[in-house]
Amino acid sequence: MDIINATPDHGFAIAELALMAGEGIPDYFWEMARRPDQSSLEYGAERAASADQNFSFKNAHLAVDQDRVTGMLLGYRLPEAEEADDLDTLPDFIRPLVALEQQVPASYYINMLATYPAFRGQGIGTALMDRVPEWARDAGCELASVEVFEQNPGALRLYQRLGYQIVESRDVVPHPCYPYTGKVFLLTKPV
Repeated sequence: MDIINATPDHGFAIAELALMAGEGIPDYFWEMARRPDQSSLEYGAERAASADQNFSFKNAHLAVDQDRVTGMLLGYRLPEAEEADDLDTLPDFIRPLVALEQQVPASYYINMLATYPAFRGQGIGTALMDRVPEWARDAGCELASVEVFEQNPGALRLYQRLGYQIVESRDVVPHPCYPYTGKVFLLTKPV
C-alpha cells in the first residue's frame, strides 16, 4: 500500500469516500447544489476536482493498492479565529460541528477519514492517520483535530487509540440527513 497526494483525476473516488465518511452531510449539501442533469455524487466529484475550497483533491491523501484507491484522509489547516465562519449563517444542524472547529483555530483538521468497505480492517485508516503529524507540520500546525459523533464508537476508539483526546463536545442537532443524536466530540492531539 502506498499513500499519495490526490490529483483532480481522483475526484470521483474522493466524492465516494466523502459520502461514506460524511455521515449524510455531503449528500445533503450536494443534492441542493447539483445541476438537474447530474447526481449528487457527480457534483461532489466535480467539487473534489476543483482547487478552490477545502473539499478538494489538494487536501486529500489517498491510500492506494496497485493503483486502486482504498481509502482517504481529507485534512487541512483551519482558519484563524478572526477568519471563522459566522455560525448564524449556517444551517442549525451544522452549527455544533463548526462551533467545535472554531475551538481549535489554526489546527490541522481531519475532516474525513474513510476506507472502501472491501478494504476495512486492514489498517488503512491507521496508516493514513499515522501521516497526520507530517501533514500538520507541513501546514504550519502544532495541533491536529477531528470530530466524531458519540454514536460512532469505532471511529472514537480509533482516534483515542492513536492518542487523540476529547477536549470539547456539543449536543447534536438532529437532522434527517444523518442518523445521530447525543453528542459530537472534538478530539485533539499535539503534533
